[in-house]
Amino acid sequence: MLLSKELARHIREIHFGTNWTWANMQEHLKDVDYKAATTAVKDCNTIALLVFHMNYYLNAVSNRVAGNPLTGKHEDSFKVPAIETEDTWQAMLSKTWQDAESFAALVENLSEAQLWENINERYGTVYRNIQGVIEHNHYHLGQIVVLKKLITTL
Repeated sequence: MLLSKELARHIREIHFGTNWTWANMQEHLKDVDYKAATTAVKDCNTIALLVFHMNYYLNAVSNRVAGNPLTGKHEDSFKVPAIETEDTWQAMLSKTWQDAESFAALVENLSEAQLWENINERYGTVYRNIQGVIEHNHYHLGQIVVLKKLITTL
């Protein structure tokens, strides 16, 4: 199997299911409403902010892999728009699922040579950045799972 296809599989699995951790975003967020998503637990980030942050980085890497300049800024990854209705929350989730599938489709069509191209000195190869998004999203998914448990027991 080509590495690009394997990476695309991992992107889909963390978002939609069947990864080896048996934890995925869609499953853990399917019963989270906008009130729970925006509930703050002590000084932790909210679920909505984490979803926005995860998708922000996925899109920054996706944009770069597609050949565009790297424009993402860490501070912008925390500027979640106001979520004051269920429709707004569901729209954010829908965008997240669409962006994940678009990124996976982009990745699975990369050649082996493209994976090893350098983005720049600081960020390294295309492969490193794709793998980084996968690891980043697994990390924050763990936070979402814990926050959800805390919020449902409040």
